[in-house]
Amino acid sequence: MIEIERKFLLKSTSFKDIAQKKTKISQGYLNSNPERAVRVRIKGEKGFITIKGRSNDSGTSRFEWEKEIDIKEAQALLQLCEKGVIQKTRYEVTVGDHMYEIDEFYGENEGLIVAEIELSDEHEKFQKPDWLGKEVTGDSKFYNSQLSKHPFRNW
Repeated sequence: MIEIERKFLLKSTSFKDIAQKKTKISQGYLNSNPERAVRVRIKGEKGFITIKGRSNDSGTSRFEWEKEIDIKEAQALLQLCEKGVIQKTRYEVTVGDHMYEIDEFYGENEGLIVAEIELSDEHEKFQKPDWLGKEVTGDSKFYNSQLSKHPFRNW
């Protein structure tokens, strides 16, 4: 239940040419406190509720618990969320032995594209494709919970 990931900006959108999957996502926060964020998400035709704890000092790992819920429940819970529901498309791209999840944001976060890669430990080696840009792991302004309050458009 510990999530280990690194996060990057992108240099280009060429990843779209090799994406194996893309899914629309709507997500909101019942609680966006960094100590215990509670997220509601609709991903495609499925609903989820997720609790995330505070990140470690490097920003690479934190507690994460997620459970699939009925989509109608997720839709109802989204109505209770804090202001700033996030809309994005998630692309899944395999590079070497790893899957990159790349989020292209819309609405107030239009123009932001962020790639995440989950790892089995903080020092695991992975391939960095040409379209991968600056690393932003640990920069809290790129956390979805913060993008919901302080959108990219206002930076």
